[in-house]
Amino acid sequence: MTYDCLIVEDEKPLAENTCKYLNLSGIRSEAVFSVEGYYEFMDANTARMILLDINLGDGCGYNLCKQIREETQVPIVFISSQTGEESILLALNVGGDDFICKPYSLPILLAKIKAVLRRYSVKEETGIVSFGECEVNMEEETVLRKGQPVSLKRREKKLLFHLIKNRNRLIEKEELFREVWQEDYVGDGTLNVHIRKLREKIEENPSNPAYIITEYGKGYIFVLKEK
Repeated sequence: MTYDCLIVEDEKPLAENTCKYLNLSGIRSEAVFSVEGYYEFMDANTARMILLDINLGDGCGYNLCKQIREETQVPIVFISSQTGEESILLALNVGGDDFICKPYSLPILLAKIKAVLRRYSVKEETGIVSFGECEVNMEEETVLRKGQPVSLKRREKKLLFHLIKNRNRLIEKEELFREVWQEDYVGDGTLNVHIRKLREKIEENPSNPAYIITEYGKGYIFVLKEK
């Protein structure tokens, strides 16, 4: 499963409260409390960004950051009560993208996280996403099927691109109402019609879809095996 934010913090109450606040604010988050917890999480999941403490019970955030940087360029934001210039410079030099001092304001932390995710999304969205008979240019926002342009209405395109950008994770109906329609509630019927039309345009077998998968009563997952 893909999460927006992974919190690696050994102060369990702080990590859990921060995680709860982020989830309530629409940032899909999870918290782990050690270096070992980080690796266990990553065995089964991915994260679009990491909040990383310096002092961890079973290791050092600096060292973990260097190890992460050997594998990925996912944004890493350090959170620490070590607010001296030396600590901040070291965090940035080992691969951190930003540094937030504890104690922090949750609304300000949320704003910083959203800014990081926006910048990261721009990088993610640049390039070509291919699946089945389709090729989607995330930068130019074009869709081809068998080399021919696919005609999508404005809302269909917005829905498809939101699904692709958030691929391989459950996207609840409420999120689609909010992000695609900019309303908290639209109606299941309207959403179902748009999903059906999208499937007819991009799926090889719309009655047995391979990509836009329904999680009944919850929402949809755009399933795409990363190459």
